[in-house]
Amino acid sequence: MTATIQAIRTRSHRYALRRPWGPDVPDIRVIAVEVQDADGRVGYGFSWTPSIGGPAVQAMIDEDLSAFLIGRPAEPAIWDAAWTHLHEAGGGGITTIALAGVDLALWDLQARRAGVSVTALRGRRHDRLPVYGSGVNLHYPLDELVAQAERWVAAGHEAVKIKVGKPDLAEDLDRVAAVREVVGPDRRLLVDANQRWDLDTATKAVTALARHGIGWIEEPLRADDLTAHVELRRRIDVPIALGENLHTVYRFREFLDAAAVDIVQPNVIRVGGITPFLRIADLARDRGATLAAHLLPELSAQIAFTLPEPTWIEDVEDARFAQLGALQHPVVAVAGGWVSGGPERGLGFAFTDPRG
Repeated sequence: MTATIQAIRTRSHRYALRRPWGPDVPDIRVIAVEVQDADGRVGYGFSWTPSIGGPAVQAMIDEDLSAFLIGRPAEPAIWDAAWTHLHEAGGGGITTIALAGVDLALWDLQARRAGVSVTALRGRRHDRLPVYGSGVNLHYPLDELVAQAERWVAAGHEAVKIKVGKPDLAEDLDRVAAVREVVGPDRRLLVDANQRWDLDTATKAVTALARHGIGWIEEPLRADDLTAHVELRRRIDVPIALGENLHTVYRFREFLDAAAVDIVQPNVIRVGGITPFLRIADLARDRGATLAAHLLPELSAQIAFTLPEPTWIEDVEDARFAQLGALQHPVVAVAGGWVSGGPERGLGFAFTDPRG
């Protein structure tokens, strides 16, 4: 018989980014979560946000999830009951991000009970997976963007991604052309507009950028505007990627069934944890879409190692937890354009205290 949840504990950490992602994103917030069962065993998970929302996530875990979950089975299978409980507070965002911390801890606990990693518990299918170099770099001057692209090439990345969405399309075209020259004709060049365009602007911009052989256009429009994505997909030939701002399997299903997206990019934390991430992966496979996990390579890779299909893993320059000094020990290895390895037990996340 499965032991029940006895206690849920949280602790908030703030880690400065080596280079801010913008004036409003100088750091990341991690809410470390511990779930203890009635047998005294502990599972370790976390929730995550870029600068904004950390205290709200922690309060939801402490005030709402803990009271609801204590005394229930310490198993990931309680996800649906917990989501039903939280749903009145919002259909995604803070609610799913909070739930992710507990879900990860429960998966970690289940694997620790078995004496294995979460990857081994689910069944590892890949020894390594390809990593694409990524950067939050729209604010970089052109020479710094080019230097970043050169570092990606030197690191062995076979695909790279840059931001677009400058007020003047000509500047976007110059920047993409410069990066294409650096990476050469054979590497994949991906671009991300971070929801900056309306439908007509996106149509014009993507049509122009396509001459540089871009592999996908990510978040060209407001992420919740399904109708506009359907029309844009009709107008352009470049594949559309999105998903970091879709928070539930229902939203992913809507976009897939409307043929509005080619590459789905769930963020493990934003969708509510490993449990719903796996459901979204199954849905994408069933609909014939490509899956490309969003951010958090040290977590995303551990899950993607267990999926049937090889999956691209995003690695934002200088933003891995290990690079920020957030981890007591690394959990995966990234080298030569590949991610490999993994912990021996659970998910392996043990966070440092930046306060010393």
